[in-house]
Amino acid sequence: MSWTINDFDFDLPQELIAQFPPPERTASRLLVPGAGGFRDLHFRDLPSLLSPGDLLVFNQTRVVKARLYGEKASGGRIEMLIERVIGTHAALAHVRASKSPKAGTILRVAGTEAIVEEKRDALYLLRFIGAPSVFDLMEAYGQVPLPPYIEHSADDADIERYQTVYARTPGAVAAPTAGLHFDEPLLATLRAQGIQAAFLTLHVGAGTFQPVRTERIEEHVMHSEWYDIAPETVAAISAARQRGGKVIAVGTTSVRALESAALRAAPGELLAAGAAETRIFITPGFAYKVVDRLITNFHLPKSTLLMLVSAFAGHELMRRLYVHAIEQRYRFFSYGDAMLLDQA
Repeated sequence: MSWTINDFDFDLPQELIAQFPPPERTASRLLVPGAGGFRDLHFRDLPSLLSPGDLLVFNQTRVVKARLYGEKASGGRIEMLIERVIGTHAALAHVRASKSPKAGTILRVAGTEAIVEEKRDALYLLRFIGAPSVFDLMEAYGQVPLPPYIEHSADDADIERYQTVYARTPGAVAAPTAGLHFDEPLLATLRAQGIQAAFLTLHVGAGTFQPVRTERIEEHVMHSEWYDIAPETVAAISAARQRGGKVIAVGTTSVRALESAALRAAPGELLAAGAAETRIFITPGFAYKVVDRLITNFHLPKSTLLMLVSAFAGHELMRRLYVHAIEQRYRFFSYGDAMLLDQA
């Protein structure tokens, strides 16, 4: 079947776009489809839906304060979003200015100069002078880069809540939002129940918020993201399979890393360990090799993430889930509610 962008569109009332997180992480709602229909639960109910021996795979990327403000040497204001740190003093970034900066342009941020080296597609390669490191500069002067549909500026509450409790490896400009529903007591309950955990890293880029703009989805050019899967995580997944447990991806970013690693696997391997870049574009018809169940938030219309989840659970089921969620006033997107889905 040939899919068009309209197959992944829906009308969402503006008031259902969550602007703030719930008071408690596990207080978010959880929509679960099953043979008896849809179940409207809360995220704190998750342990009752899993079995001893199951394996949750979390993305432990850490959101950095990637949004910086400054000016050109000429005095014009600029906004910089660091997409990827590629060295102690170098980064790829989106730059918003009255005019696109050319190679050699000097940008000034918090007493530091960044020289525009070149443009790479939509990003600028910047070399920073006068700062200990790009990470130090962001930590001292940057803002949490909240998604474009969240209308308030990032504050102290966002610094904590737009971050998973298990975040470890800095480098993301967007949170792996399915993980925002977990708190330490819930993780402890899951461990006590015999549900295991494994971790990987995929640094989420700003491209995750970009809608597909081509009519035929196969013509879309996917953004690139860096991921790393440790041998210990590969071993944990293999062990879960051997004991009959389910491999449950926490979020679409975990799915992207796992299924990308499966495509790189040698004959006889389930997936390949190590770091790599991925441009995987998962659409209906994709053959999942690793993930059995998926915890995910509700995604933007016409987005690659909606297509990924449609490929996982089935397109018709996804349409019915979204109709139900809108009718039942679920909260959408990064600070919104979640679903627990089985592979179709």
